[in-house]
Amino acid sequence: MDLSVQKSFANHNTGSLYLVPTPIGNLDDMTIRSINILKDVDLIAAEDTRNTQKLLNHFDITTKQISFHEHNTEQRAPELIEKLRAGTSIAQVSDAGMPSISDPGRELVQQCVENDIPVISVPGPNAGLTSLIASGLKPQPFLFYGFLKRKPKEQVDELEILAQAYSTLIFYEAPHRLKKTLINMQKVFGNRQATLARELTKKFEEYVRGGIDDLVDWSKENEIRGEFVILIAGNPNGFKIMKPNENKAQLSVEEQIDQLISNGDKPNAAIKKVAKQNGLVRQDVYNQYHHLE
Repeated sequence: MDLSVQKSFANHNTGSLYLVPTPIGNLDDMTIRSINILKDVDLIAAEDTRNTQKLLNHFDITTKQISFHEHNTEQRAPELIEKLRAGTSIAQVSDAGMPSISDPGRELVQQCVENDIPVISVPGPNAGLTSLIASGLKPQPFLFYGFLKRKPKEQVDELEILAQAYSTLIFYEAPHRLKKTLINMQKVFGNRQATLARELTKKFEEYVRGGIDDLVDWSKENEIRGEFVILIAGNPNGFKIMKPNENKAQLSVEEQIDQLISNGDKPNAAIKKVAKQNGLVRQDVYNQYHHLE
């Protein structure tokens, strides 16, 4: 891929694509900047124009909308690119939260990048990060995964791979699939610490914290309503990306090498990485690992 440099607010011969987050529940989370952008652009590409119209009405925004969702992306994206190339400014919004995060948007962004059309991301609401910092679990490192596959076997296969991650795991799940997903997590992860977050920023916002066993029991005993974020504690013995010298006190050099090898690295590659991470001479690490004089 060729190098490209985007100066977002320089003068351009095209329009710009603004990625505008929308509230995940509470309309007061709409930022002043987001409101002004939606008022100023020529067109809003919305996941559901009916849903977005409620937001626009609330803030007295009269900008014209066009539908842009997962079922019309292939046909609509080239149309939007042509408008942008002609100088039209467009804001893309999903029904809630950040565009492209488990929502439409990625393909349009890629096509804009390929056509040297500025893409400007506006900060705002995100269910995954909102729930992470209130979950009680380690906030970093974290791995945002979004929605798992729906077929049970495929879902379990995904979870078995993710079970090796040291990071806190963040998933999204629909209410009608929550119980089955939690049961699969229980099978794969065991009784790790976990948190459920639902109805974020709304009147009935709720956090359910405990072991996965507790969450499974809760899901069986309560009426499941609202969209969920599922947060799972990472594997303390799982693969961890280490900063230089960060892990010296926790693992010996040999243990660090063995950990990398167990995660798929070849011995020499693992030795090279551990030497670099710990600021050591590669040959010295090689000799130590192989017990050479």
